Amino acid sequence: MYEVSFDADEFMTNYWQQHALVLKQGMGNFVDPLSPQELADLAMKSEIQSCLVTCHEQQWQAQLGPFKDFAVLNESHSTLLLRGVDHWHLRVNSLAEAFKFIPNWRFSEIAISYSTVEGGLGPQIESSCVFVIQGKGRRRWRVGAKQIINEFNPCEHLRHCEPFEAVMDVVLEPGDVLYIPPGCPHQAYTLEAAMNYSINFSAPNALELIGGFANYLQDKQPPSSRFTDPKRHTTQEYGRIAEHETQALNKMMVKLLSSPEFNAQFLGEYLSKTAFSLNLSEFVGSQQQLQQADLQELIEQGVALRRSAGVKALYLDVLPYQIFVDGQRYAVPNCSWALAKSMCNHHAIDAHSLRAFKQDSHQYDWLLDLLNRGYWYFDSVK
Repeated sequence: MYEVSFDADEFMTNYWQQHALVLKQGMGNFVDPLSPQELADLAMKSEIQSCLVTCHEQQWQAQLGPFKDFAVLNESHSTLLLRGVDHWHLRVNSLAEAFKFIPNWRFSEIAISYSTVEGGLGPQIESSCVFVIQGKGRRRWRVGAKQIINEFNPCEHLRHCEPFEAVMDVVLEPGDVLYIPPGCPHQAYTLEAAMNYSINFSAPNALELIGGFANYLQDKQPPSSRFTDPKRHTTQEYGRIAEHETQALNKMMVKLLSSPEFNAQFLGEYLSKTAFSLNLSEFVGSQQQLQQADLQELIEQGVALRRSAGVKALYLDVLPYQIFVDGQRYAVPNCSWALAKSMCNHHAIDAHSLRAFKQDSHQYDWLLDLLNRGYWYFDSVK
């Protein structure tokens, strides 16, 4: 189990989304959750987003995976980057648990890079908050102040920002943590072969939310009002849209956007959906599909219930007795609500908590569905 070695309350008050910060030994006694060889093995999977980046004589090249040949990583100026690794590797996924002081709906992914000497991705700027944990090796980081800066593509599959003035220039060693707020340009220079772990926390912008909500409404087809104008007067201005008509049309749109029921359900589905592939063991329709008797037996055996790596589970205060898992809504009986919230708040539920779950058969349906879809599983490892 990984834990941060800094005061989370102080950090959130004084630095979160405000200032970059170096936290020396912010993950004290840090041990890499995987080796460079294991990272290369994952880069061979088509389900995982991977990229090989090189730069020789100021010429950048980026190639997307999956890969079979990693010969370039024997040279300098090379980087292998994988995204969403927490969805596919349990020990990497446990890194995210160290940052549970930030709500899960903000968490996006864990990206991992392995860089040879002088390797890096070039100058970049992000719209997300990033905690960079230094694993094996050392890297020098330059970070600029928050700013608006031009971006461009030095080659296909790679995006850079223009040169910037650094307000921070630091060398990270194993166990150090660098926090980079959104809008701060940054660049890393590898001093010796290094592993880096980027814990990313994203936030949707208004355009993304409105576009997603529009698609949601089109899919759900909720009842909506249509503009009416009975007893209107004749017009002498054929091409005019009157001010009161503009206001009425805007009011009609705002009313739909402000619908508490549809708005909350959309947010639950939208924010719980992951952007990366999940590695799930799904049993629906198979011979391994769990039944109520299987579930009762596992609970009695005292087996812990664990959430699968990368699965995001959320609930909203304004929608009680519903949880949202990977973009889907699940209704939960009133008497099971405490358990459902615990499953969203914690990566594992111990046997004692499960035994407190009343044994009424109708309460098992939602949990069985989640288990058979692979979102949670029973783990005998204590």
